[in-house]
Amino acid sequence: MPRILIAECMQEISSFNPVPSSYKDFRILRGAELIDTQRGTNTGMGGAVEVFESSQGVELVPAYGARAFSAGRLSRKGFERVATELLEHVRGHAKGIDAMYFSMHGAMGADGELDPEGYLLQECRKILGEKLPIVISLDLHGICTARMLQHINGLAIYHTYPHVDFADTGARAARLLLKILAGAEPKIARVVVPALVRGDELITETGVYGAVIRQAQALERNGTALAAGFMIGNPFTDVLELCSQAIVVTDGDAAAAEREAIKLAESFWSDRALMQGRLVQLDDAIAKAKTLEGAAIFTDAADATSSGATGDSNMILAALKQANYQGKVLVPLVDPPAVEAAMKAGLGGKFRASLGGALDKRFTPVELDVTVDLLSRGNIVLETSGGPNNAGNTAVLLHKNYTIIVMTKSANLFDRSVFYAAGRDPKRYDLVVVKSPHCETHMFVGWAARNFNIDVAGATSANLKTLGHKICRRPVYPLEPDTKFTPKAELYAR
Repeated sequence: MPRILIAECMQEISSFNPVPSSYKDFRILRGAELIDTQRGTNTGMGGAVEVFESSQGVELVPAYGARAFSAGRLSRKGFERVATELLEHVRGHAKGIDAMYFSMHGAMGADGELDPEGYLLQECRKILGEKLPIVISLDLHGICTARMLQHINGLAIYHTYPHVDFADTGARAARLLLKILAGAEPKIARVVVPALVRGDELITETGVYGAVIRQAQALERNGTALAAGFMIGNPFTDVLELCSQAIVVTDGDAAAAEREAIKLAESFWSDRALMQGRLVQLDDAIAKAKTLEGAAIFTDAADATSSGATGDSNMILAALKQANYQGKVLVPLVDPPAVEAAMKAGLGGKFRASLGGALDKRFTPVELDVTVDLLSRGNIVLETSGGPNNAGNTAVLLHKNYTIIVMTKSANLFDRSVFYAAGRDPKRYDLVVVKSPHCETHMFVGWAARNFNIDVAGATSANLKTLGHKICRRPVYPLEPDTKFTPKAELYAR
């Protein structure tokens, strides 16, 4: 009976968010909690657990889980505590273990350790020994480093964006681990592509990136590969190995892994220019929205909390006010002081609110007279996965034709859960500010008359040249438009 140790450590950061994250931002699960809270959910761990529990003779040994919302770089003390606790639990459960599944994101970053996932895998390998199989699952927005690949036997990568295959990815990782236990001999090839990408062409259902992903999926389906994927990294996580990369895992056939990884990389590179953000100037978008028949979506991807931004940009709100936009507007905003003031004013209370720029000082606060229409604790359930989406104390503020949902914490805004929890249906508004680069089509753009991807400042701007990368290897496209690329496969085999 194989005994499989399972663990999780997940966070995505933006190096350009000025507010560091800390240990208290993590939801910690120990032992059986790791299984019980995620069984049956659309998460990597949920998908893996389903496969393992349906496999006769497998015994799961849950160790430790740490999961945090996207945010700024993790503090040194925060990472040291998470790492210490996780590794203590792995060490405490290591006796008699036959394999390990580790659910990760790939775009972590901490003060003093820019490759947290690599460090954790390295230390797990020291504890568990060189021969024990370790398989991980990763977000396609992760950065899979050489150190990570040196200490694993295989991996599964998300195949969809917007992400809907969390559980499927965990399930693929679990099945891969079981194949290795049954005798498969994985060979991992990767090709690093010096390109950072954003924009609508990354939507896997419709964009050119999706064509590359379907090539990878075909390799899995036809048996050429045990696993295959293409990671586009997170351009906001400024670390040394930030890149895009093709990864192919085969059963004993190193040449095939290298060959197919090169093919994926070449396909991706040829379309790199298409995979850049197509942005609209804010003033132009407002002018068009004023004459639009139907609802407008103003996508503020530069302040996307799910990508690591603070969520307190008020640039669109301020511009709409300045332009005297008269339609009904719905705006989410992370603003702890405004929430505190609303709590003091009470339901129905009126006060002069200073909105925006509470966390990221590049944004100048906007002064508005508001009425408190709703107060809540902000315990929200994600529309996408059913998991928790904690916004902290939350208030709905009304100002003339504006409805502003102010939150204490940088909750995820990649679905409509924050709006629905506040009793607001986006379809009832003329203009909705969406702080996520892409949501599932039916959530917003499927019914709106037009979606405007706004070019404004922020920690997660798709205008990549404005971010100020200082650490990642250069040259890299599009920061250096003339970047050259000669595909070369790296092979990892244990």
